[in-house]
Amino acid sequence: MKRILTIILCVLMLGFTFYKSDDISNYFANYLDNTHKITNIEKNKYSKNTNYNYVQISNDFIPYNYQELLNIFYTILDYGYDTFTFYCPSEYTDCLNDVQNISDPSNVEILTTLGNFVSPYNNFSSIKVKYDTAGEVTVDVNKLYSDEDITNINNKIDSIWKEIVTSDMSNEDIIYAFHDYIINHAKYDETFDANSKTNIYESNKANGPLFEGYAICSGYTDTMALILDRLGIKNYKVATKTHVWNAVYLNNEWLNIDLTWDDPVSSDGKDHLEHKFYLIDTNTLEGFQIDNHNFDKSIYTELINN
Repeated sequence: MKRILTIILCVLMLGFTFYKSDDISNYFANYLDNTHKITNIEKNKYSKNTNYNYVQISNDFIPYNYQELLNIFYTILDYGYDTFTFYCPSEYTDCLNDVQNISDPSNVEILTTLGNFVSPYNNFSSIKVKYDTAGEVTVDVNKLYSDEDITNINNKIDSIWKEIVTSDMSNEDIIYAFHDYIINHAKYDETFDANSKTNIYESNKANGPLFEGYAICSGYTDTMALILDRLGIKNYKVATKTHVWNAVYLNNEWLNIDLTWDDPVSSDGKDHLEHKFYLIDTNTLEGFQIDNHNFDKSIYTELINN
């Protein structure tokens, strides 16, 4: 009796499978199709939504080559996502290998470079990337600045703005005023150790120069980047293995501002304010022959294409 029931059940299942074969095929086709459409893509208020020579905003989050994959990671950061999932299409056979390469901790410079093109508020302190053989890729972003940091910094910049900016000032006047203010209220933090979790000051972030009076190059640069963003001026951070400064698009020209080198550490312990590295072109910058300024010209190409 059990044998007969088993046979009948198998026949019914085969019949159902045959009858629904189109629906089942479509289900598996959709499951195996990794080109899921991503809709309702929203960016936060700190997104620059800007294309550069090196990276561009992704329009559909479906990569078909390495550059498009790089663009997706850049867009995730620029839009300010805490977590985001996209899919590798079957046509892009090296997609997961390239995802692994981009997210490999030993290649951290790849993601760090992308962070140089976004607002400091959307930049990351760490990124975790998960992916599976079906082509699903999830990116989790741990932001460099907390919501409390952002509120405090914005309030501080508002306060400084009221103090040093007047209605008759041009954008260049405002940049100049903040350049001097930051340098006059901060000094280079010679105690900072990038490998330490017990640094005295947050000198690697805008918190340092704005609240604590100490900065390293990234702290100077983030602070200036926030001013430039507020002015609506196109900018990004230029990084080498040992240094970082601001690139600024002003009066139809890409120029360099390096607050770190305009706030030199002196042997006599006195504070100094210089303008040697204020809004200078790349030829002038390179004329000083400082190793820290030997940047990758295949990445920050705007600075050499004037």
